[in-house]
Amino acid sequence: MPFNFDKAIALEDNRVKLSPLIWEHFDEMLPISLKNPALLQYSPSKFGTKESLKAYFQSAFDLKQKQLRYSFAIFDKMKNSYAGSTSFGNISNKDLRIEIGWTWLGKDFQRTGLNRHCKFLLLQYVFEGLMFERVELKTDSRNEQSRKAIEAIGGKYEGELRSHTLMPNGFRRNTVYYSILKDEWNGIKVDKFKNR
Repeated sequence: MPFNFDKAIALEDNRVKLSPLIWEHFDEMLPISLKNPALLQYSPSKFGTKESLKAYFQSAFDLKQKQLRYSFAIFDKMKNSYAGSTSFGNISNKDLRIEIGWTWLGKDFQRTGLNRHCKFLLLQYVFEGLMFERVELKTDSRNEQSRKAIEAIGGKYEGELRSHTLMPNGFRRNTVYYSILKDEWNGIKVDKFKNR
């Protein structure tokens, strides 16, 4: 089925709830931004101040209005706290293709299994709900933590785009691309997510 930007998509399991990002989440997430100013060091988005987080939220809302990105707030049920954000983007209903990315979690929520729960719900929605054929994931080639996380959920390396994205400090990053295909999902679900 086509991706619908007007739908309030809520995805949930016993550990995490993903809900559409709204302004009401700002005050919940501001402490994460202030406490973790280097959190998005490999992202083209600025971070770490009240102003930069406002700009991040506004950009997310503008891109949703243009039907280019659909952002979620991540709520950690175990810690009873908002943890960060993730998004769908680069959506092509014609090609049955979508990207999962723009993901950030406060340091206190990293390496706790929370991201794995998020990715499972997002992938399940894409392959079993939307019935899409392809998920794309990308990251800065220098971001080893992100690359390992993508590979750990079954992402297949596709290549590197050189001098691909301009960073806030003027550096031009190389971007590595990964994908997961629909016919790989059942095996990945059993193999990579059995202990989520």
